[in-house]
Amino acid sequence: MSPTLQTLVADANAFSPRHLSLTEADRLSMLVACGAEHLEALIEQAVPSQIRRSLSLNLPAALGEDQAVEYIRQLAAKNEIYTSMIGQGYSDCVTPPVIARNILENPGWYTQYTPYQAEISQGRLEALINFQTMVADLTGLPMTNSSLLDEGTAAAEAMTMSYNADRKKRQQYFVSDSLHPQTIAVLKTRAEPLSIQLVFGTPEDIDLSAGEFFGAILQYPNTFGDIEDYADFCARAHEHNCLVTVACDLLALTLLTPPGEFGADIAVGNSQRFGVPLGGGGPHAGFFATKEHYRRQMPGRIIGVSKDADGRPAYRLTLQTREQHIRRDKATSNICTAQVLLAVMAGMYAVYHGAEGLKSIALRVFGLTSILRARLESAGIKVLNTRHFDTLTLEVDNANEILGKARDRRINFRQIDERRIGLSLDETTTVTDVLNALGAFGVETQEIDLNQPVVVPSDFRRTSDFMTHEVFQRYRSEHEMLRYLYRLQQRDLSLTTSMIPLGSCTMKLNSTSEMLPVTWPEFANIHPFAPVAQRAGYLALCSELSVMLAEITGFEAVSLQPNAGSQGEYAGLLCIRAYHQHRGDDMRDVCLIPTSAHGTNPASAVMAGMKVVPVRCDERGDIDIANLSELAERHKEKLAALMVTYPSTHGVFEPGIKEICSIVHRAGGLVYMDGANMNAQVGLCRPGDMGADVCHLNLHKTFCIPHGGGGPGMGPIAVNDKLAPFLPGHPEEAVGGAHPLGTISAAPFGSPSILPISFAYILMMGPKGLVAASKDAILSANYMASRLDGAYDILFRGPSKRVAHEFIIDCRGFKQSANISVDDIAKRLMDYGFHAPTMSWPVAGTLMIEPTESESKAELDRFCDAMLLIRSEIQAIEEGR
Repeated sequence: MSPTLQTLVADANAFSPRHLSLTEADRLSMLVACGAEHLEALIEQAVPSQIRRSLSLNLPAALGEDQAVEYIRQLAAKNEIYTSMIGQGYSDCVTPPVIARNILENPGWYTQYTPYQAEISQGRLEALINFQTMVADLTGLPMTNSSLLDEGTAAAEAMTMSYNADRKKRQQYFVSDSLHPQTIAVLKTRAEPLSIQLVFGTPEDIDLSAGEFFGAILQYPNTFGDIEDYADFCARAHEHNCLVTVACDLLALTLLTPPGEFGADIAVGNSQRFGVPLGGGGPHAGFFATKEHYRRQMPGRIIGVSKDADGRPAYRLTLQTREQHIRRDKATSNICTAQVLLAVMAGMYAVYHGAEGLKSIALRVFGLTSILRARLESAGIKVLNTRHFDTLTLEVDNANEILGKARDRRINFRQIDERRIGLSLDETTTVTDVLNALGAFGVETQEIDLNQPVVVPSDFRRTSDFMTHEVFQRYRSEHEMLRYLYRLQQRDLSLTTSMIPLGSCTMKLNSTSEMLPVTWPEFANIHPFAPVAQRAGYLALCSELSVMLAEITGFEAVSLQPNAGSQGEYAGLLCIRAYHQHRGDDMRDVCLIPTSAHGTNPASAVMAGMKVVPVRCDERGDIDIANLSELAERHKEKLAALMVTYPSTHGVFEPGIKEICSIVHRAGGLVYMDGANMNAQVGLCRPGDMGADVCHLNLHKTFCIPHGGGGPGMGPIAVNDKLAPFLPGHPEEAVGGAHPLGTISAAPFGSPSILPISFAYILMMGPKGLVAASKDAILSANYMASRLDGAYDILFRGPSKRVAHEFIIDCRGFKQSANISVDDIAKRLMDYGFHAPTMSWPVAGTLMIEPTESESKAELDRFCDAMLLIRSEIQAIEEGR
């Protein structure tokens, strides 16, 4: 029968069939293998009836791909791109097209997973070694990690590392009052739960001998653009065993004495201006460098060089014993997501330009700033800087008038206060921009003499070499750079190669339509602190997305500020902490955490100032409700929260989740739900309906932001009406609740340039498509479990013998029967062209498999066939064949 025109129009550019790889014939075949009569029957068996939702989500009907892209384009058009001279840690830059096209826009790079399996991650590991080498050379400090979330959180990590390294356990931390305001705000939030006392002042005036200081942080150049000599301060600090952190600018360090050479112990900052778009504030790769002595206390991931079995050099993650899933509440940090894709871009920017190219850019910026300064001073305008790199602070009588005149010329200056204005130049600044800026001050001039040498004053000029490694010399031509990028890409496995069936990590389609808006100038070229009127499109998108996420989770309000799942955990717990304190329940600091929980959960609880009490799980992998009841009663005077992952990390919808929430509530605590497994819930059930008070969402899992080789990520939190008043705020923008808990990330909306990805996904799937995705994810997991059952033991199932969207197979017995470990199976899977599932977590010696809804039956079968062949190989060993 021929379709009607109405059907053809409705189906035009429909996205759901592109995202969901299973056909109706596939589903019927898979249901037969599962022993289920129909899909609804399977869902009824997997998802407990007491939490299943009968109503459809109150979301707009699905848009076609072209309609969604056009709708987002209309929002983008509401943003206005002005020349930004705001600075404050964010600088416009040029992303070399060879990097934009072949890394940022290339699924061979942005769909990779965290490089835990070094053999199939050599390309991005080498790219990260480039980033680490660049940071080490520029900062003058030898130990660097492979990136952190942003400058503010990197500074907070430096403070907590300094605190943990202090044997005297002193409580005071000196903060220069010329630090960027957003960094100060993040430090205040991080310090309070740990009872760290921040002391503000100027480096020259603070008396470090008069207090109990374990550390200090300075800005170089500072937020007002001054270049200060910190050598004497560092010497004084070291006399009192006080660690000094310097937040610095990588481009400036090509010309200025590096922190490691004047005595800094730690250097942090943001690598954004190395070829990464402003993006409204992110994602960007923060950096962290320190001395060799502190390598085991550093936060984040470190890439190291090893040798393989044949003695050839090979890259790998190193010092992993510090990570959360192993050390839990004893971890150095809760940071799990890095910013790998952005670190790769920044490192490749350095490779492409080399040391001389970076110096040339820096000298051009410095030279134009010097000309701007000279013209302003000759016009009688007071410049407050003694020494500068790219930023000037001016004292004026009519700040608002000048800011208005600048905006009339489509330039944004920084308003520091009523009488001070900041101007920051960058790689994109032209002579025309300088003339335009002068015009805003009434300084009209038609030409600038460029025939004068650019000389950096000798008192702070860098004399040491940097980036001398061969990699920074070889790839200056685009042809060579292109080949280098593709050589590295070919050494990696990504979703362009095969499925990546990682339990709890949800590696699924990141569609091209979703990715398109990320690089549009209207989203990419906006400063996070640009006037609100110029960011109307961003604000509308954030508002609409927040409403959608609130509906999906069943909560009252959403904060988009946390820019990683780990940050979402931390923000959610701080919301709970703020709620208790607001009610006068200051003693509530006990956090109950099941032994099955994500390893970041205990680490986040400690960061939030809570004491972790583990809750047992029973033989089925469920939370032991009797043990939970006992612990809740025992700690009822101090109980702050329960952290629970749902479905559980064991891959099961626990039927007692409502009872679990009630037990905690009766004891005066609140429930934080880890949303890492939300891919099994969307449209079927909602955390808010189960009794949870807050959950975080991994937009880089359920909602299709790509993992980028280990970052970027986004971890917004959704909260009920109890917690809505405490959502995080920001010093630069009116966001958050009436009583904000503090500031979580450096930018008000975390990493807003990747939010269009999740927004497009929800727009294109619509309520029907979203629930279909959850059902297909559950069907695919149960189908694979059925195929592998018998060859492998399926470790945990629900009461109806069904799994959720993921499942665990037990490989422990093979060690005794054939001397085969789970590591051997993981490595053997590489030979079959697959990334291994999540290995030895949450149970040692097991594999946790999550297929997602966007893998085809053919790909599921190909993986199952490989696993069955591996089992037959193990059997051959067992039988001596």
